[in-house]
Amino acid sequence: MSKTAPQSPRALLPRWTTWAPAVGLITLALTWHKDLPVAISVLVAIVLALSVLSAVEHAEVVAARVGEPFGSLILAVAVTVIEVGLIIMLMTSSPGESTQSLARDTVFSAVMITCNAILGLAILAGTGGGKGETGRINEEGSAAALGTVVVLSALTLVVPRFTTSANGAFLTGSQLAFEAAAAIVVYVVFVMTQSIQHRDFFLPVNTKGRVIDASAHADPPPTKVALISLGLLMCALVAVVGLAKVESPAIEAGVAAANLPASFVGVVIAVVVLAPETIAAFNASKRGHLQVGINLAFGSAIASIGLTIPTLAALSPLLHTKLELGLGNLQIVLLVTTLVLGALTVSGQRVTRLHGALHMVMAAAFIFLSIVP
Repeated sequence: MSKTAPQSPRALLPRWTTWAPAVGLITLALTWHKDLPVAISVLVAIVLALSVLSAVEHAEVVAARVGEPFGSLILAVAVTVIEVGLIIMLMTSSPGESTQSLARDTVFSAVMITCNAILGLAILAGTGGGKGETGRINEEGSAAALGTVVVLSALTLVVPRFTTSANGAFLTGSQLAFEAAAAIVVYVVFVMTQSIQHRDFFLPVNTKGRVIDASAHADPPPTKVALISLGLLMCALVAVVGLAKVESPAIEAGVAAANLPASFVGVVIAVVVLAPETIAAFNASKRGHLQVGINLAFGSAIASIGLTIPTLAALSPLLHTKLELGLGNLQIVLLVTTLVLGALTVSGQRVTRLHGALHMVMAAAFIFLSIVP
């Protein structure tokens, strides 16, 4: 019997991922608190994108070491840290009424992208092998994750639209504190369920519906490589958050120059942050681990709400701005349609390309209506 050759550190850590965090930190040091011409802003944007991709690459290495479902959890948390950093930097760069809804727009965009684009692509990748092929999912875990998304999105994005203690789509201090605490509790319970109490609910299943280990056929990276990736991940996150502050004027100016609604800034943030997560979900589903792709989709939505909103609620006094969290009528319709469609998608153990196509149509509708509301 032949033995599988161990993966080398170079294979696990592509060369560009080792220097991208350093380049990001150097670029941050050279551009901090400086007015940049357009050409330099473009270069900084490229470095920012490389830093984001590098961060997720290293998060994937660490995730491979700890295995599923912890791996999906690490990826989701890493992406959320980047998201919170981008929001805070944009809010502090130009405080005012225009940034009061930035957190809402970004979190809502993240939910729509994860529960439509990422989920749809994962399903299409996991059901595209042959005629009539279906994908097998772990119904218990998928339904539990979607249920968590429903509760979090309803409490933080819909309820503020209908409360009456504060004017508009805002919350009072006590209401915001309650929703932040509720989001943290829901997130912690979900993490315990996913990683400890019912771990098998979130593992991939084979064609017969039996649970399999997503890492059963791959050697985990050595501890030394995982520790190196952990250090580079921290450097990349610092670079991403700092460069976001540097790029924030260019992002807002670009959206304004294109005559797009101000809320489209939130869509830009979500697309940039979730692009690597989308690739990871697509690749996992393509390898036959559709459930991992679903875990990444729903897990990212849960982390985006359950961590972003409480963090921003805690920091809002320091940011000197109120948080406008309530969605508008059009956004509520899109959210409810997405959640109902998601419930129908995970209501059984099999999914088809039709499910994936429906989610992709909803993703396209969200992007189009964000441009032409």
